[in-house]
Amino acid sequence: MSPRFLQSLVAAAVLQAAAAGPALAAEPVAGLVVAQLGPTSPGFKMDVGRGETGAPEATAIGGRPIEKKPGAANGAEWRGSASHPSAQKDAEEKAAGKKGEDKAAEARPGKAEVAKAGASASGLSDMDILREKLAAKLGARQAAGGKFAMQVSNRGESGENVVTAVRPSATAVAAARKPRRAASAVAGDANLDIAANAGQSLLPTHWDYGGDQGPDAWGRMRPEFSKCATGQRQSPIDIRGGIAVDLEPIKFDYRPSGFSVIDNGHTVQVNVEPGNSITITGKRYELVQFHFHRPSEERINGRQYDMVAHLVHKDVDGHIAVVAVLLDRGSAQSIVQTVWNNLPLEKGDEVRAGTRIDVSQLLPDDKRYYTYMGSLTTPPCSEGVLWMVMKQPVSISMDQVAIFSRLYPMNARPIQQADGRLIKESN
Repeated sequence: MSPRFLQSLVAAAVLQAAAAGPALAAEPVAGLVVAQLGPTSPGFKMDVGRGETGAPEATAIGGRPIEKKPGAANGAEWRGSASHPSAQKDAEEKAAGKKGEDKAAEARPGKAEVAKAGASASGLSDMDILREKLAAKLGARQAAGGKFAMQVSNRGESGENVVTAVRPSATAVAAARKPRRAASAVAGDANLDIAANAGQSLLPTHWDYGGDQGPDAWGRMRPEFSKCATGQRQSPIDIRGGIAVDLEPIKFDYRPSGFSVIDNGHTVQVNVEPGNSITITGKRYELVQFHFHRPSEERINGRQYDMVAHLVHKDVDGHIAVVAVLLDRGSAQSIVQTVWNNLPLEKGDEVRAGTRIDVSQLLPDDKRYYTYMGSLTTPPCSEGVLWMVMKQPVSISMDQVAIFSRLYPMNARPIQQADGRLIKESN
């Protein structure tokens, strides 16, 4: 499938919705919604204006103006939108006979491709076929015996959109009850349900910490995950031989905040309301979320701790800074207990806590740290991440460790090669 075809499809779906007027953002979109699912996954940006007839018209895709063809409806080269005047012309041509069939074939997959996808057997419309081709391009597959929706959390490992669950949703059920009506999309603060057209779902790539989907396989699962296998600045590492210098102190600006807890299938993650940040080397990074690994992913001179908490921050340009707090057996930790008290009953569910949390209580008294450049420790293993590992561990009770162990006995990526990276540590 060509990029132009994908762009045409997105343009068609969005313009179909744009005909509803300026309230588009507040109304369900009667068509396909394409969400950018991660920092390395493809997304689309389309500029929409009004054509000579007043109908919605795509003016640019990905920042590049759309090439015009003289005589085309609204001057647009693409076609396929139900609201576009060219759709009426296509309908007249198809009714006329083979000439219409030949022109329609230019704007949609050939009969052999449609037969392969099973579309012709189900009597899908032109727009349905376009959606199916896009779904196939993005890695979707036909769901067996049900209407499914994809749940996406916008607070993933690095704060990006990530798939957290694929399951039937109220959106998909409602769409299925309305004949010939495309499924809608409903956006919220913490998640986005995408109900792909009746019976389809965009399924996430499953990865794990062991077996066939373990760390050795991450880099082969998707092109976006390639850094997991080929990267030269990967995390975690065994921190050894750091250069002791007068490191600038991390300026923590944490305060009591609302939060929610989600078991995302890989860890327990706490999404924190805006207003918490750190400042280092003159840059301010906003706290997005924190999550846990057992045992600790980082090692200090070969020593591994019972657990670690990763506090993930982002600056205005999207750069990531992670503060790692090592957790060692000892007395109970109040912040950890507050999180455990709000654990969701189902994976993928996000529980909004009725209390507030002060993340500063998770920090050690001694704020000295190690620092180095690395990566995310989960797919897509993106590099350019600033790591700050606190030198002093924080106590956690064995009962608290045992609770997490019942969910995730082991969710730590193996140690990666330091490859001569400079490691600094506070005096």
